[in-house]
Amino acid sequence: MIQEDRRTPVPYAAADERATLTAMLQFQRDTLALKCSGLTPEQLKERAVPPSALSLLGLVRHAAEVERGWFRNVLAGERSQSHWTPPGSTERADFDVEHADAEADFAVWRAECARSRATVDAAESLDATGGLGDDTYSVRYVLAHMIEEYARHNGHADLLRERIDGSTGE
Repeated sequence: MIQEDRRTPVPYAAADERATLTAMLQFQRDTLALKCSGLTPEQLKERAVPPSALSLLGLVRHAAEVERGWFRNVLAGERSQSHWTPPGSTERADFDVEHADAEADFAVWRAECARSRATVDAAESLDATGGLGDDTYSVRYVLAHMIEEYARHNGHADLLRERIDGSTGE
């Protein structure tokens, strides 16, 4: 069963835009962690419906890659490589969890989230920008996009969790 809900509360009023956006993103991160709580590594690797590769652990690995891409590469200007896809490969390996180490993968995700928070904290304003190629993105855009990214995948996580042990909601 899902463990106790310890998600970061989102301010309903009296918070500025940065505080609201960062709290909403953290709430979505916490929701993914909550959906994965109390499961064995084997359960985290269970795939939704063949031939889909979708699994809870795959979503965590994907979230780590999205955090890395948007915050480290786009906003911080790094050129970090994927944690799971070999250099030069175009194949997405974040959902390939058959031989994955759940504990190590969660550690990677948590570290990427911490780096992302640090990147946002270091930004002068939500209007600060970073880019990749010819495209430029504001911190505001990246935060809003990441909230959307997590919310979409948390819907998937809810269905996956229900399939595994019947836990729903939250």
